[in-house]
Amino acid sequence: MRRIFSGIKPTGHLTLGNYLGAVRQWVEVDQHQADALFSVVDLHALTVDHEPARVRRLSRQAATLLLAAGLEPARCTVFVQSHVDEHTRLSYLLECTATDGEMRRMIQYKEKSARERATGGSVRLSLLTYPALMAADILAYGAHEVPVGDDQVQHVELTRDLAVRFNQRYGRTFTVPKAVRPAVAARVMDLQDPTSKMGKSHAETAGIVYLLDEAEVVRKKVMRAVTDSGSDVTYDREAQPGVANLLEMLAACTGGKPAELAEEYTAYGALKKDTADAVVELLRPVRRRHAELCADPGYVDGVLREGAERARGLARPTVDAAYAAVGLMLPV
Repeated sequence: MRRIFSGIKPTGHLTLGNYLGAVRQWVEVDQHQADALFSVVDLHALTVDHEPARVRRLSRQAATLLLAAGLEPARCTVFVQSHVDEHTRLSYLLECTATDGEMRRMIQYKEKSARERATGGSVRLSLLTYPALMAADILAYGAHEVPVGDDQVQHVELTRDLAVRFNQRYGRTFTVPKAVRPAVAARVMDLQDPTSKMGKSHAETAGIVYLLDEAEVVRKKVMRAVTDSGSDVTYDREAQPGVANLLEMLAACTGGKPAELAEEYTAYGALKKDTADAVVELLRPVRRRHAELCADPGYVDGVLREGAERARGLARPTVDAAYAAVGLMLPV
């Protein structure tokens, strides 16, 4: 059976973009068609300045929301990355396999380090090396597929390169994975800046719909969404990014097609209202189930404990084999 791995980073409250771009696919498709592992990748949250208590709180919230969205522990493995030591064990071997140039070419490192340098600051070394940890997240489990958004495809390509290089140098150890992207709404854009992704760690939140936003908050954010000059409702990502973003959100919520939905509207107001209604209804059961799970913390703890145990059991043989392959002595 094919195996998939994907993770979500607890650097902010989960958004509609996280749900439509990734989590819903995990719930409706991936957990039913593959041996699927989904992780809250909390170690990745440490690559930037952070408040320890907030990381811990957001990690638990993310895990709870994954369950609230419909991930079923009987069908898939849900766990927290730092609970499985094999991730960091393998990460160092992959750092020893990667090159400095490969790491520095990663787009996220280039963009974030450039912003910091422009203000006289610097970035943590882990921001440069974390793609090796991401590769370890994937390769430790022998994953065949990695569901990702457009902005993470480059990291999966690096993972493939590292797996191939390691296998060539030390003997076949890793499965070479491939990135898979959802067909619709792979990237949901900020409602106030439709040229930027709806990111959970953005400082400005007016254009971000969070999964735990109250219904009226969601409606206000969508109704205040930036549109475009003119009044025609057409699906054109380049010429009308604001309208296109609303159409893609509506399509993702209702199962329609953006271009076909555009033909049903003659004004932005009606499009915004229908999009707001669709988003509210989509998130209603998630918010309700989240409240139920928060009232039963022991259940969530049990899921994460059992998930970590299964993940550890899957990863350890591969990581031990990698240690042996590079010439390290295994514990006696």
